Amino acid sequence: MSVTMLMNMRKRGEGTGPARLQISSIGVAVFLIFLGLGVAPGVYYENPVPVIAGVAVGMYFLFAIRVAEQWQKAAVLRLGRYIGLRGPGMFMIVPVIDSISQYVDQRVRVTDVKAESALTRDTVPVNVDAIVFWLVWNAEKSILEVMDFDQAITLSAQTALRESIGRHDLAQMITEREMLGKELQRILDEKTNPWGITVHSVEIRDVHIPQALEDAMSRQAQAERERQARIILGTAETEISTKFAEASAVYINNPVALHLRAMNMLYEAIKEKGSMVIVPSSVVETMGLGGMLGTASLASQQRQ
Repeated sequence: MSVTMLMNMRKRGEGTGPARLQISSIGVAVFLIFLGLGVAPGVYYENPVPVIAGVAVGMYFLFAIRVAEQWQKAAVLRLGRYIGLRGPGMFMIVPVIDSISQYVDQRVRVTDVKAESALTRDTVPVNVDAIVFWLVWNAEKSILEVMDFDQAITLSAQTALRESIGRHDLAQMITEREMLGKELQRILDEKTNPWGITVHSVEIRDVHIPQALEDAMSRQAQAERERQARIILGTAETEISTKFAEASAVYINNPVALHLRAMNMLYEAIKEKGSMVIVPSSVVETMGLGGMLGTASLASQQRQ
């Protein structure tokens, strides 16, 4: 185990083995006080007995006084047998006879879990990243029931994540992440409750799929959008043709309405400045548009 890992464990107040040699700052202060109380009369009277007594009492309190942070619980063993929890705050043990097996942090913790190359129910390889929020609600159980509960949580979450991936399709994992997280939370909570640990929530952070499959899904989505566009265009053409058929039924027995419609269309075509419309002479004679064209031309010149 590296020095960096030991320092991190000391900062968290936890360790994988007994914490017999952990010394508190209060114990150091008490040791110095008794050492001074023993050295001063010993030097004054030139007698080593006060010095020895001061050192002995100071050493006792140096190893007897322990301090647990507000969020910590300490499990105390006496001759190897569990006698109870201590903390938070200052407490005392009997040196040599008592030992502290572990400091347990009872704050909410976050564990990053990854499932690489796991197969979904539709046999698609995915890499899933998840975050597990959990805490120790019973320090006694967490110490006595499982050896290393931090590693146990990580491995259990990874196994549960792989099992859950295999029970769902890729589309469900992408669109129903919250449902997948709740399922994982339920599975983990059932497993960890006997250890004195509860899982608050599991959040699916990301779902990675192969690049080739991602490109294929993109092409599929584009083709689906094009299909929808063609369907909408065909529906519009059908509706327009239906309206034209209804209009023709009105015009077929009403030539005056047809002429008015033609005149309106011609007016709309030439009302823009500088526009030109070529109309066959047969159309002009058939529909009697000669007078109307002259009137439209005259109106156009007046606007200029």
